[in-house]
Amino acid sequence: MQKQLNAGKLLDEKGNLNEAGYAFSLIKEYNRKDIKGLKGRIKEWDYYYIGDKEYGVALTIDDNSYMGLVSVSVLDYKNKTEVTKSYMEWLTFGSTNLPSTSKDGDIFTEDKKYSMFFANKNGKRHLVCKMKKVRGKEDFECDILLEETTDKSMVIATPFKKKKHFYYNQKINLLMAKGFFKLGNEYHQFKKDETLGVLDWGRGVWTYSNTWYWSSLNAYSKDGTRIGFNLGYGFGDTSNASENMLFVDKEAYKLEDVTFNIPKDEKGKHLFTEDWTFTNRDGTIDLKFHPIIDRYSNTNALIIQSNQHQVFGYFKGTIKADGKSFEIDNLLGFAEMVKNRW
Repeated sequence: MQKQLNAGKLLDEKGNLNEAGYAFSLIKEYNRKDIKGLKGRIKEWDYYYIGDKEYGVALTIDDNSYMGLVSVSVLDYKNKTEVTKSYMEWLTFGSTNLPSTSKDGDIFTEDKKYSMFFANKNGKRHLVCKMKKVRGKEDFECDILLEETTDKSMVIATPFKKKKHFYYNQKINLLMAKGFFKLGNEYHQFKKDETLGVLDWGRGVWTYSNTWYWSSLNAYSKDGTRIGFNLGYGFGDTSNASENMLFVDKEAYKLEDVTFNIPKDEKGKHLFTEDWTFTNRDGTIDLKFHPIIDRYSNTNALIIQSNQHQVFGYFKGTIKADGKSFEIDNLLGFAEMVKNRW
């Protein structure tokens, strides 16, 4: 069952979701002051990924109440390498001032070792970052402009089984991008007609232990069509809606369930760098995924543990929606499995 959300306030007077479901835009009103759960469980983040066929850049600003995170990742698809640098700050409790909507609002955070600025007005976004010693002694900087190419996005309001806990999420796919990044002496120009990005905008009150699966594609097909998807599952009660959606130029198509079939060895350990498949019950999703980079991290700090495999590679196959079949022909994207105790 896929239930479409109505406009209105996200939370009721008790801090629970007024309704669970999906939408094609951010029609529910989120306000941090409406939250009635433990303030230390509030999690808010903006995550951007921008990439072409040669390089990808990911920028993150998190405020998870008891800790905040600023992170930069650079993916080199030619050489099949990656580098990630993150800085953590304790006891932020909303002081990062992440906006209550993805439609407008700026975010700025800085330290002696970094500065990160996300400007956002009227669907146009400007990302500026400087960070010291991202790869050895090499500093990173970027200046990237993003523009929305469709008014449709993936929005989901998901409850957890525990009262006053919820996840409100938007993925804006097919963001047209241009700009540059520099890592040491390495410089790359992102060209507008070759580069696309995605925003992962998340707000909510999470339970302590969760595992999630997420995959995102944003690419140009051979004929120049912009094609992308958001696929994922694993946390909360998704009986009212999945977060699966296909984007083709200005159109969006709601999808049902999905399963990430990650290979395992004889002991049951995941083999993240071997080929995956993506399937679903009605056969409308049939994808193969060939990994080239596993961006792996395992953070273990006191009560916080985050085991992440964000894997970048090439998708090939078909997705059927609205009576049509869309071909995914060796397009670059990513898929991840994340286990968090946070």
